[in-house]
Amino acid sequence: MKNSPPRAPAHLSNAAKTWWRRIVREYAVDDQAGCLLLQTALEAFDRMKGAQAQITTEGATVRDRFGQTKPHPLLTVERDARAQMLMALKQLNLDVEPEGDGP
Repeated sequence: MKNSPPRAPAHLSNAAKTWWRRIVREYAVDDQAGCLLLQTALEAFDRMKGAQAQITTEGATVRDRFGQTKPHPLLTVERDARAQMLMALKQLNLDVEPEGDGP
């Protein structure tokens, strides 16, 4: 009897759950370590997307209490979450082949 694929953690966004299902299916991620890395990557994805949404609404700069223009504090959250996501995906060591015949 074949085991069913691991389910996406309930707290992930719908977009992250879609990525979970796709990666689990296409790369046969079913071990605990792989699932933990994938969960970490997708939690970072959700954090990055949340920061991006707020930055889009509020702008890339904000004014401090002295009226000086400063980079939005969530720019660092977005950057760090992107780095965490990419690092976790790299640790999954997915065999990614480009589609098509050419480079």
